[in-house]
Amino acid sequence: MSEQVLVTLVILGMGAITFATRIGGVVMMRFVPLTPAIERFLRYLSSSVLVAVLAPAAYDGDLAARATLVSAALVMYFTRNALAAMAAGVAAAMVVRHFLAV
Repeated sequence: MSEQVLVTLVILGMGAITFATRIGGVVMMRFVPLTPAIERFLRYLSSSVLVAVLAPAAYDGDLAARATLVSAALVMYFTRNALAAMAAGVAAAMVVRHFLAV
């Protein structure tokens, strides 16, 4: 088997596993009663995962990474629009990297 075929199969396998994991979670949650405690857990889980992903970038990242995080956080705080926050983060990274050559 050629290397290209093997790589393609691995990528397809990873995609299938990711899809199965996401669908499996949805299917399993159909059988879990939605108590107030579970609802709170699900509401705050995404933000805790986001913080866990972004904290190292804020700590170890360069000026562009920090500008991205700050601008996205500010736009999200004031607009409550995730798409606008992402756009602001990308724009901040672009500006810092372009003008400061970081």
